[in-house]
Amino acid sequence: MLPDTSRPFHVVCDASDFAIGYALMQFDAEGRKRVVSYQSRQMKPAEKNYPVHDKELLAMRYALIKFRVYLLGEQTFAVYTDHASLRTAMKSPHLSQRMARWLSFFAEYNFVVHYKPGKNNILADALSRRPDYDPRRLTRHQDIPDDDDDDDDCATCVTLGINATVSSPVLPLRQQIADAYEKDAFYAAIFRYLRNPAADTLAKLTRPTRDAITRYDLDGDLLTYAIDTFDTPR
Repeated sequence: MLPDTSRPFHVVCDASDFAIGYALMQFDAEGRKRVVSYQSRQMKPAEKNYPVHDKELLAMRYALIKFRVYLLGEQTFAVYTDHASLRTAMKSPHLSQRMARWLSFFAEYNFVVHYKPGKNNILADALSRRPDYDPRRLTRHQDIPDDDDDDDDCATCVTLGINATVSSPVLPLRQQIADAYEKDAFYAAIFRYLRNPAADTLAKLTRPTRDAITRYDLDGDLLTYAIDTFDTPR
């Protein structure tokens, strides 16, 4: 659903051994839970070595960064996690430098952490366990760079209202997507033209394809699509 700023938001988050997942939620007018936005990403090499509660806090931190424009300055909102110790870990007198830095970030927000058993935290649990993120299931695994610069960049983009979400599928998913283009006449035509943008190639396209082609570009072997700047991010 589209975000309704007149209604309270809440966040669900979870972490597995290799990925984090999080979602921004609201209740609709009929009291049903609805998703406003959801995201997930692989953990960086160093993050995979974090203690379990740090991984859960990592998921919470990224959720607040990604959904900053909706949550910062909001009245008290709830964050649901399936790791009960988070409520006490954040109040421990013995904090690592990383934890102290994160707590300083969390202090910008007005939220309460609630425990939600894993069997009930289905959405965030599924996002953090995407098969295409699991290194045990990949024939070729590409780790995310170990630097932390993207955190601040992400927060800046979201604060400014810039839709700067970047998705980079890993093999074999990336190859499966590329192979599927040839099975679809519309995308196959666009792909062939972008590979060889000649006048005679363009002339062979149908009018609807020619009208749409300006929105497409190639990122290696994948097609990318440009949305209007006023489109609401999903």
